[in-house]
Amino acid sequence: MHFYGFKRTDGKVGVRNHVLILPTSVCASDTTRIIASQAAGAVTFNNQNGCSQTGPDQQFTMDVMAGFASNPNVYGTVVVSLGCENCQMNLVVDAIRERTDKPLETFIIQEIGGTLKTIELAVRAANTMAEAASSQKREQADISQLILGTKCGGSDPTSGLAANVLLGEVSNRLVAAGGTSILSETPELIGAEHILAARAKTPQVKERIYEIIYRFEDYLRKVVGEEARESNPTLGNIASGITTLEEKSLGCIHKAGSAEIMAVYDYAKPVVDKGLVIMDAAGHDPSCVAALVAGGAQVVIYTTGLGTPLGNPISPVIKITGNRFTHEKMCENIDFECSDLIYGKKTLQQMGAELMEEMLQTVGGKLTRAEALGYMEIAIDRISNYT
Repeated sequence: MHFYGFKRTDGKVGVRNHVLILPTSVCASDTTRIIASQAAGAVTFNNQNGCSQTGPDQQFTMDVMAGFASNPNVYGTVVVSLGCENCQMNLVVDAIRERTDKPLETFIIQEIGGTLKTIELAVRAANTMAEAASSQKREQADISQLILGTKCGGSDPTSGLAANVLLGEVSNRLVAAGGTSILSETPELIGAEHILAARAKTPQVKERIYEIIYRFEDYLRKVVGEEARESNPTLGNIASGITTLEEKSLGCIHKAGSAEIMAVYDYAKPVVDKGLVIMDAAGHDPSCVAALVAGGAQVVIYTTGLGTPLGNPISPVIKITGNRFTHEKMCENIDFECSDLIYGKKTLQQMGAELMEEMLQTVGGKLTRAEALGYMEIAIDRISNYT
């Protein structure tokens, strides 16, 4: 199996050809928004962090920024900083260079002399980069070079019965072909951790599965003073018919199919293993998707029972639902409807082939609904209050 993508200097293959305008902190985000609006093929995002953060908190932000810049869907990056933030330009550049050697330009607002001068210079640099990116042609690449991020949100009973099961089938197919699939959402593995642990490749991986779950629960108890089951399932989940967190988790893990679990990664760290892996990320939709993309996922498949408009600036997010009524109400947000599994009109193998084809068309250039609508909002995990 193969797909057509953009081969990068670092050996990876992208399915989009973006120029990323990267803000190193909240103080640079408005400037990057203006730059991206004036540069061909440019994307950006609102970075609410980058300053006044504790060390572990700042590391999440650094990893997401470096991961976005190194994601294969990005041709090159224009980094913009204010100048006095904690995420200093040299730190951000070093973090990016540890992951990739792709084109990189930098601009510091305080050194250049203000917003307007920075915009002028950065737009020129971005347009030059975009011109170079436009000369690249899609080339055939083996599907083993594809990393799939999996996510569920706005879940209802059809998620565990159909959409998550179908995504697990696609995950199995990709892994069997030599590719990589990432299971995430640590809070929604609670109650099903023993099932996943039994599929761990090594005792070390098994221990890590338990570690990330117990660490999350312990943090909520000691720091926040809450139990994980007090806020999950959400009110929307409960109204749709999901009764407990364990029930939600048993539906969630279907996204991982049945493959052996090769490794467990911390939030937004680069994924290098082939096969099925786990990433320690929150259930919070935009911050989890950001971690998957920062880890290297060129495409994300997101299952939903209740519907969502979520997207991402770097990687296409394919949204699927097993709830035909949700699809009827939110068809402009949903890319793939799989209720035929519930009603027995198609088999899992038939629909698996269809969703696989949808994914291959998307990585080949077909826009998702979120891309067509321009959805690009992200979030980044937090550990503590701002300092």
